[in-house]
Amino acid sequence: MITPVSKDNVQAWAALCVALWPCEEASDNSIADWINEWEHGELPHEFIYYVNGEPAAFISLGLRHDYVEGTDSSPVGYLEGIYVAPNFRKRGIAREMVEFAKDWAREKGCIEFASDCELENEESRLFHVQAGFEEVGRVVCFRVGL
Repeated sequence: MITPVSKDNVQAWAALCVALWPCEEASDNSIADWINEWEHGELPHEFIYYVNGEPAAFISLGLRHDYVEGTDSSPVGYLEGIYVAPNFRKRGIAREMVEFAKDWAREKGCIEFASDCELENEESRLFHVQAGFEEVGRVVCFRVGL
């Protein structure tokens, strides 16, 4: 069952976020930090997936109105993040959540749905391909201190 994140399940959702996005500095990625960001509306649309009442996964969805690589329309539904806890993997949960996300984007008036992953994240790249995404480009980012 997929349900929006609410005050009733925000703690479980935040714990899944910490598992997906570990950070070297715990203060940058605590359950309290995620809850705070959610409470202040700083995050896109968050959903949690339950298996027999147990939080098993989450998906974070956005609507992007700026340019999205490889797309021709606006807004574009965007897969901001997806995570399935290890003990729930290989059950089709991620695929089900992606289908949910596509339907969500269509309901928001989108005709395209997109995502990204880090160049070195081969597991994520393979997931995207298996979920029906088409790779449209690769990017290397640069910066200079001022």
